[in-house]
Amino acid sequence: MAPQPTATTTLAVVGDIHEQWELADHQALQAIGVDLALFVGDFGNESLPVVSLIASLPIPKATVFGNHDAWFTASDWGRKKCPYDRQKEDRVKAQQELLGLADVSYGRRDFQQFSLSVVGGRPFTWGGNEWKNKQFMRERYGMESFAQSQTHIAATALASPHETLIFLAHNGPTGLGNHAESICGRDWNPIGGDFGDPDLAWAIASVREQGKQVPLVTFGHMHHRLRHRQDRLRERVYVDHQGTVYLNAACVPRIQTEKDGLPAARNFSLVTLVNGTVEKITLVWLRNNGEIISQETLWISAH
Repeated sequence: MAPQPTATTTLAVVGDIHEQWELADHQALQAIGVDLALFVGDFGNESLPVVSLIASLPIPKATVFGNHDAWFTASDWGRKKCPYDRQKEDRVKAQQELLGLADVSYGRRDFQQFSLSVVGGRPFTWGGNEWKNKQFMRERYGMESFAQSQTHIAATALASPHETLIFLAHNGPTGLGNHAESICGRDWNPIGGDFGDPDLAWAIASVREQGKQVPLVTFGHMHHRLRHRQDRLRERVYVDHQGTVYLNAACVPRIQTEKDGLPAARNFSLVTLVNGTVEKITLVWLRNNGEIISQETLWISAH
């Protein structure tokens, strides 16, 4: 029997953008031959120009929204600070319309060419075990609780035609550590504690119990640079006992401005999938022509 051909897919996971996205990012991704781009949200504070530019990226993509993407809409204090007339504009809805099918928040996008589906977690999350922005989540998504949220995420995932699922979220799941330096740990006062999303953790466990393969769960929100100490970075990769790899891609700021006459550099987390299994994760800094300035191997398979 002839051996099956090796299927290699290169993913670029884009961490929290916070207004730092340019046309040069499109050029860099195309120059290095990325197959699929995943965006973990926090494009800006309801930034329509940034979201519009991302929507025009001409390679396959999937996106979720972060807490900053409803900064002036989701909470009472945010609405009080809103710099535009919310009676005339709905910038959250406008962002959703711009991204269209690429937005997998509480949804899923099937990629037949890669034999996998990308499943989105709860959008606009702040993390932690408090169900925040109750009115916003009820009105926008009909969601009232973690239990309802986790059931929806799991059902959406289980309906996938593919056996391989990648979970894309703004904040990671609970269960990955409770130290401030943990991949979803709280690095502000009071220091320490697991600040992951419980609904996401439950949904992942549920779909694996049903036989789906989950090689990768990727997210951001908790920046790599820690607030309480400068001598180390946050844990960026975690692997659980079932072999699922969890990647925090929030290397912020993600663009280093031009200096010493050299053009700006931008970072991406590159994930190599081989036959549906994560083989390698690298944090790379690129020029817009694809030239790699530096790269750091965050994880490599032992197989």
